[in-house]
Amino acid sequence: MRYITAGESHGPELTTIIEGVPAGLPLTAEDINQELARRQTGYGRGGRMLIEKDQVRITSGIRHGKTLGSPITLVVENKDWKNWTKVMSIEDVEEKDRALRQVVRPRPGHADLVGGMKYNHRDLRNVLERSSARETTMRVAVGAVAKKLLSELDIDVAGHVTMLGGIKATVPDGLTVREIHEQAEASPVRVLDPTVEEEIKALIDQTKRKGDTIGGVVEVLVGGVPAGLGSYVQWDKKLDGKLAQAMVSINAFKGVEFGVGFEAGVLPGSQIMDEILWDETTGYTRRSNNLGGFEGGMTNGEVLVVRGVMKPIPTLYKPLQSVDISTKEVYKASIERSDSTAVPAACVVAESVVATVIANEILEKFSSDHFVELKQSMTQYRDYLKNY
Repeated sequence: MRYITAGESHGPELTTIIEGVPAGLPLTAEDINQELARRQTGYGRGGRMLIEKDQVRITSGIRHGKTLGSPITLVVENKDWKNWTKVMSIEDVEEKDRALRQVVRPRPGHADLVGGMKYNHRDLRNVLERSSARETTMRVAVGAVAKKLLSELDIDVAGHVTMLGGIKATVPDGLTVREIHEQAEASPVRVLDPTVEEEIKALIDQTKRKGDTIGGVVEVLVGGVPAGLGSYVQWDKKLDGKLAQAMVSINAFKGVEFGVGFEAGVLPGSQIMDEILWDETTGYTRRSNNLGGFEGGMTNGEVLVVRGVMKPIPTLYKPLQSVDISTKEVYKASIERSDSTAVPAACVVAESVVATVIANEILEKFSSDHFVELKQSMTQYRDYLKNY
């Protein structure tokens, strides 16, 4: 399964084309709209979320509620486009209109300056419109398709926030992936620890009043994944490597870890490695899951645990120092509409990119022209693993 996204933050619409989804997968616009709505929620979101109520339009690849096996095209309209028709006009405009909302003062931490240097843009809006996190709308749409595929194969995906602005949320033991999803959805900041919700919300409010932003850490779990996805034979076939790339490709994500993550550099091996067990009913399992469901770049049958850290959003209402690229004078950076934090929303994006990578790996491994064929292949493989 491969996809490509297109569109600018304030352009007419966002588009994605997905290829490789098996024929016969039940899929509706509502399946996708539910995920798009989740991305727009979360305490700390800015004014753009009051304008955009993202709804997908499916223009190819689905008929009578099921995929055709041909490319799927998804489109999401930008409601705010009506206010930007001259600024983002595809056709040439008069000089006075070309200068509207021009950006020449790059924001520290954004793609503005480096993107302008790379593509020789003198109006940095040409950079920020595409580098904007608005692009993740379509990655969530793609992820919704991937999640639908995984759910039909009894694979669950859940995400939650483990830390926001330095405030850590306790994660209860013994929860299933589905229970984690349900509890996170019930929280306005997507934490599993209700005792810190008000503290986090107060910090977000305080940060907003200061014109500042805060980041945090999100965790994505995937349950029901069979052992043996990925491979140890080449560096680029290792599934944890593919997931790491996907996670840090999300806007503002600066690090990724699996299982106990960076604690593995502190603890001895006897406290890290997951002892192997065997049972006639379940086959091979592990006594613990410190490695986050991966060994040798492959899934080992345990729940996948992937964590990503998101830096504070670089668009500040009290902007930092920058330099005007036209005059080279020192200025405060440009201000674009922004959130005080997007960590709860980024949790949904992280779920989507993880689900997309896992779905793609499954489609590569198993025969999958038609969904019934895929399901049969997965069932046979799971039976094989139990009897290995």
